[in-house]
Amino acid sequence: MFRSLRRALCAVAAALLLPLAGAQTAEAAEAAQPWAGYWHTSGRQILDAAGQPVRIAGINWFGFETANHVPHGLWARDYKSMIDQMRSLGYNTLRIPFSDDILKPGTMPDSVNYADGKNADLQGLTSVQVLDRIVAYAGETGLKIVLDRHRPDAAGQSALWYTAAVPESTWIGNLRALATRYLGNPTVVGIDLHNEPHDPACWGCGDTTRDWRLAAQRAGNAVLSVNPDLLIMVEGVQSYDGVNGWWGGNLMGVAQYPVQLDVPNRLVYSAHDYATSVAQQPWFSDPSFPDNMPGIWDKYWGYIFKQNIAPVWLGEFGTTLQSTVDQKWLAALVTYLRSTSAHGADSFHWTFWSWNPNSGDTGGILKDDWSTVDTVKDGYLASIKAPGFPAGDPTGPGDPGGGTAACTAAYTVSSDWGGGFNAEVKVTNSGTTALKSWKVTWTWPGAQQVTSMWNASHTRSGATVTAVNAAHNGAITAGGSASFGFGGAPGGGGVPSVTCTAT
Repeated sequence: MFRSLRRALCAVAAALLLPLAGAQTAEAAEAAQPWAGYWHTSGRQILDAAGQPVRIAGINWFGFETANHVPHGLWARDYKSMIDQMRSLGYNTLRIPFSDDILKPGTMPDSVNYADGKNADLQGLTSVQVLDRIVAYAGETGLKIVLDRHRPDAAGQSALWYTAAVPESTWIGNLRALATRYLGNPTVVGIDLHNEPHDPACWGCGDTTRDWRLAAQRAGNAVLSVNPDLLIMVEGVQSYDGVNGWWGGNLMGVAQYPVQLDVPNRLVYSAHDYATSVAQQPWFSDPSFPDNMPGIWDKYWGYIFKQNIAPVWLGEFGTTLQSTVDQKWLAALVTYLRSTSAHGADSFHWTFWSWNPNSGDTGGILKDDWSTVDTVKDGYLASIKAPGFPAGDPTGPGDPGGGTAACTAAYTVSSDWGGGFNAEVKVTNSGTTALKSWKVTWTWPGAQQVTSMWNASHTRSGATVTAVNAAHNGAITAGGSASFGFGGAPGGGGVPSVTCTAT
């Protein structure tokens, strides 16, 4: 609900494993790697090319759908450093919103910084050619991509999948064009057909001008007719049988009217869910909140997973985390989505909204400088990041190896209230070869102790603390960085000297 405001705020403030070869030998070699190849479904799970369960645990990076016609933040940083940082934080999938505008011939990106060698290989490219480069580099780092048809044009979201200016034929034609463009490239594993259908969109009503379920079948089958290996992501609507919810978040109709695709094992249902920083909902003021939330989620979309009907992907969820209600909501939602330590990949799938800090009513994983990680927000997601996510090849193709492994660390206190404090440590690969792992050590000047830590684990000997990377962020490319954060007590202890060791 009320999502046009959020997208408007975003606009004002300003996705590959190696391509799958046609030869059987190449297919066999790639299928032997974890997470490799195209993905397909089996009941409520998503499986890789080798039939092993995988979990989408990713991030939204928006901008292609806005008047910039390119992901936001490239005015501040190089796109490769962005992707490296996402990868280092343990996100394995990139949801990339776009509008049909980027598929118009000659559409060019706006607000891309080319100074000091940034984004040098994007210069002169059209928007869709920039998308090609992002897909290619994401594949080199091991990330998968879901393309999200977010808007018919850059002007804003639409309730239905078509408008007077962008008819259904254009929508389907452009989806087919993208499916054909990345045919044989298993970095692009899926297409989210349309973002957040809402009233007057219906589910199962039979009116072909409003029935999103029927439209999703038409578009999904059109995509699969040219690229039968893609996952088809189908979002919900706003209202069903008189029950109102988030835009795109109501999948109650699936029980009676499931989407039927011509190619089996390709369908993933997608919901969106938000907190009070986006809009109020009646369940937030229920006296039983947050204990009432699992029942709400079960009703709207969780039952699809729990009844083994199909995989469920929470394509968007986010919050500024400023209110206690929102903090409780996110903690409850993360628990509901099932921790990887207890459930592995037999879990809900998700992509957090958003990477961008300039999402007006949620903020992002990055802070306003487009570089610093909000370690508190990222820390909430640590328990649901993907199990067994491979390290990929951070050195990139053709790296001769044999360089020097080295790292530096920078310690920053983000808040201090006397009785306690929060701090974050940024680890940077200062050597000439990729890091496989690292550790950071410091000695407290006083009686401080770590009370909690995210994106790393720690041991203590006297006043000396040694923090070691988590499984998902040990690999850092040369020049790249990773961050971890922690809470401690008491406050007022100042900033200790830190040392970083490549291990």
